[in-house]
Amino acid sequence: MTHIPTVTIREATPADYAAIARVVSTVTPQHPMTAETLAHQVKVLTENPLKPHLQDWVAELGGEVVGQAVVYQSVGMFHPDRYNAEVMVIPRAQGYGIGTALANVLEAHLQERGAKEIEAGAYEDDPMSLRFLIDRDFTETMRFFDNVLTLEGFDFAPWQAQMQMPEGLRALSLTQFKGEVGQEKAVQAFYGGFSEARLDVPRTGEATELPFETFVQRTTDPNHYPEGVWLAVNEAGDVVALTELWKNDAEPERLDIGLTGTRQAWRRRGLGLALKLRAMQVAQAAGYRELWTGNASTNAPMLALNERLGFKPRPAYISFKRGSVE
Repeated sequence: MTHIPTVTIREATPADYAAIARVVSTVTPQHPMTAETLAHQVKVLTENPLKPHLQDWVAELGGEVVGQAVVYQSVGMFHPDRYNAEVMVIPRAQGYGIGTALANVLEAHLQERGAKEIEAGAYEDDPMSLRFLIDRDFTETMRFFDNVLTLEGFDFAPWQAQMQMPEGLRALSLTQFKGEVGQEKAVQAFYGGFSEARLDVPRTGEATELPFETFVQRTTDPNHYPEGVWLAVNEAGDVVALTELWKNDAEPERLDIGLTGTRQAWRRRGLGLALKLRAMQVAQAAGYRELWTGNASTNAPMLALNERLGFKPRPAYISFKRGSVE
């Protein structure tokens, strides 16, 4: 007789963060995670003034955490009736009905909360997860491409003209900017530019205002890399464009690109490209091997820019939705 290990589903606790990070890193190796990063993400979410909801569970197989499910509300496009949902089970634990059991717990919780809109997703090369969502009446809304650039051997010589800043603007790293004007003024100016530029990022719902206190928490993230944050600063000390590089504590030789954006009045001057090239140069000199970035399928200008630079596309993450808050 074949022994089937006991499956247990329970609410997660902070003691499970390391195990959850292992599940996430195994299921989505494109975006590995550590317990430290997960803990920071939970802290930022739970301290947000919008008071977004967060609930997570783990699945144990024979006493080992092999799956997780989470329901949360995104503060970037918050609505009291909109929720994000994720279910993950490591490959060797599939076939025991764990994903279905986690999904049933998650669905009951969402129903109890009165959720009207649920966002979820899966990678296009994961047919099992895609079918899992489609069978539960989710429909595709948008695709986000992972794009990867190998920094070793990248030649900056042909790009020297594009790295120059227009008259009246200077390119400074966040570290340099803080050194000139002090921590408080630099972060305030960075926040001003970031808040306007982020409004044009493609998303599946309307952007929510970003409180300054929440923005400041970005600087306490374990992956914050101020030397890799580059800003276009005008003569008044305003940040008019920016690009961000983030460390990845699960992969020390890799950097992830955050927001690259420009304020409305300063667009079409090549500022995003100039700043991204400077950040890339710093990253190469520091010995980083790869840059990863994610771009929505609707963001044609950024996809074209990254293609020019030599970024190579990886399988897309497909965003799905069920229901609507409208």
